[in-house]
Amino acid sequence: MAVFPDVVRELSEAAKRYTTPETENWFTKALQYNLPHGKKNRGLLTVLTYKNLVKPDALGAENLKLAQYLGWCVEMVQCFFLINDDMMDNSTTRRGQLCWHKLEEVGFIAINDALMIESGVYEILRNNFRHLDCYVDLLELFHEITFITTCGQSMDLLNANKSVNTFTMDKYNLVVSKKTSHYTFYFPVALALHLAGVKDPEIFRQSKTILLEMGHLFQVQDDFLDCFSNPEISGKIGTDIQDNKCSWLAVTCMQRASPEQRAIMEECYGKNDSEKIARVKQLYKELDIARSFAIYEEEKYNMIKAQIHQTTCGIPQEAFLQLLNKIYHRVS
Repeated sequence: MAVFPDVVRELSEAAKRYTTPETENWFTKALQYNLPHGKKNRGLLTVLTYKNLVKPDALGAENLKLAQYLGWCVEMVQCFFLINDDMMDNSTTRRGQLCWHKLEEVGFIAINDALMIESGVYEILRNNFRHLDCYVDLLELFHEITFITTCGQSMDLLNANKSVNTFTMDKYNLVVSKKTSHYTFYFPVALALHLAGVKDPEIFRQSKTILLEMGHLFQVQDDFLDCFSNPEISGKIGTDIQDNKCSWLAVTCMQRASPEQRAIMEECYGKNDSEKIARVKQLYKELDIARSFAIYEEEKYNMIKAQIHQTTCGIPQEAFLQLLNKIYHRVS
């Protein structure tokens, strides 16, 4: 957070070159409303991984600030995704406050604000990283992960137009890998590896294998919290049921449901009707989906922990274990 004002100031000054004072002030407001809130896990993971990779005598203030700037660039990509995602899902709250597009003076202007925030990533990179050998690697990774994630979002939205009886775990796993796992876990770590000067492709490969598994756990937790969490704790009102999302809960429910229960899901799932939403949640309770989730989380946690301990060739095991323990049993 200490460098956040520097990030905002740098982006505001960049906007000043091309816009009016009114637009510059609007952009600053969009950044300050959307960017600094939430848990900032992705940005913090970038910094944490970098600090675990670099020897203490090489971790000067200048290099640490570069890692922090890179972390904020990750958070800007996340912010870009969330503003768009909230509009597509017609969500009401995010991070304990009204979604940006729900503010009376914002509305559909949020689409352009999201684009400006994404473009700001490349302004920060150009201003601060262009002199580094890893600059092109960083640029390519930002572009690659953005494309992968938007492909995952497309799959997610297209699945939401289909009947719940077409949902499968294979479809779910593919969407999770592309929409969540890459940018939430692999992306911050890969950025830190590049910044630290790591070149060995085997380190990237082993890291990706572990981190995509963490991403799967994280998304299943998200699906569970969407339905069962307290909005005062999670900061978000869940909408997966009425949005007809191919969630882990819906897929698991359809796998275990009797013909009569499947008929209830087909009638009620994806309908923005409070009684039908309540009926789906009741069905989840009848099938004890919460217990299934608890078993899944425990097994996945133990599997990923074993994978981390089995890695070789300089993988930052301690950073990975810290990350795994941070998300284990999370409530928001």
